[in-house]
Amino acid sequence: MRLSSSFFLLTLVFLFFIFPAATSCCTKLIDETCKNSSHNDSNFSYRFCKTSLQAAPASRCASLRGLGLIAIRLFRDNATDTRCFIRELLGKKGLDTSVKMRLEDCLDMYSDGVESLTQAIKGYRAGEYFDANVQVSGAMTYASTCEDGFQEKEGLVSPLTKQNDDAFQLGALSLSIMNKQK
Repeated sequence: MRLSSSFFLLTLVFLFFIFPAATSCCTKLIDETCKNSSHNDSNFSYRFCKTSLQAAPASRCASLRGLGLIAIRLFRDNATDTRCFIRELLGKKGLDTSVKMRLEDCLDMYSDGVESLTQAIKGYRAGEYFDANVQVSGAMTYASTCEDGFQEKEGLVSPLTKQNDDAFQLGALSLSIMNKQK
């Protein structure tokens, strides 16, 4: 009985003192990365960065290189979800012709963006940061071009503003981390 209570005490010590320190070290990298990135680039916020990276379970123990891969994957997931959202919007009856036309353009751009980001992931994994950078930058351009399309016609409101802003911030985060890899 004495041995099991000693084991229990040892387990508690580990859980309360050692494990939080290891977790703290890992989350510290996310915190530092987001502080540096948001300080150096006005395209995204510290809070957005930290929330986005912490949402990925693998980020808790990732290296800087791992965080870069996670950021590109988050960007690709965002683009994939946005593409699905656009399809839902296009399926609605009574959609204004101007909105429909722009949504169709955005659908094409986000489809291209998903492909670009898939290539960016491959390039990043291979250490081809320049190629990955080009692909991520292209996907960011698709998001901003999509948003700009709605602003071309006076009074037209983009139903994709949040998705486009999030995509742009995830792209800026990806580039920021990638640039630290060089």
